[in-house]
Amino acid sequence: MVVDDHPMWRDAIARDLAEAGYDVVATTGEGRQALRVAAAVRPDVVVLDLRLPDLPGVEVARGLAASGHPPQVLVLSASGEQEDVLEAVKAGASGYLVKSASREEFLDAVRRTSEGDPVFTPGLAGLVLGEYRRLSAQAPPDDGPRLTDRETEVLRLVAKGLSYKQIAERLVLSHRTVQNHVQNTLSKLRLHNRVELVRYAIERGLDEG
Repeated sequence: MVVDDHPMWRDAIARDLAEAGYDVVATTGEGRQALRVAAAVRPDVVVLDLRLPDLPGVEVARGLAASGHPPQVLVLSASGEQEDVLEAVKAGASGYLVKSASREEFLDAVRRTSEGDPVFTPGLAGLVLGEYRRLSAQAPPDDGPRLTDRETEVLRLVAKGLSYKQIAERLVLSHRTVQNHVQNTLSKLRLHNRVELVRYAIERGLDEG
């Protein structure tokens, strides 16, 4: 599903996705309509602009994350400002790409987002992880639910920024098994997406060593 208030840009994105083999189930230029339509068509991935005429994209992302069938949300914005990036991630966005990205970079970001990987324009990933470290230093976490040794091992590699494919190769597991471990961990920790999972891991120092 594509949400952008500029018709030519929105149509171009939808066309690129369709040509790449994706099923574009809906397009819209308004935030409130996006939430209504998403509830009806239940997209797996939403490509979302932050600047919408009726409702900020951050609020749309927050509403999508809280829905009964939360999709992966890839923000595609003209802004690369730190505040916009962090607000989008905190609202539940899985990734953030600036509109200066190439068609190939965009399609790769959609693919990775659909697989559950956090995707960011180069330079923004460090910004997000740095902010998570700052927040975790201010609020020491509790012990949390009990994870299995394998779940902890996968979580440690997630925190280091490895993709599902890289984790599967490292641990000699199938891609599906890695996804299952991540989904089980998300369920146990009551987290919504892999970005929140990375934050959880960093809070516990699992990205170190």
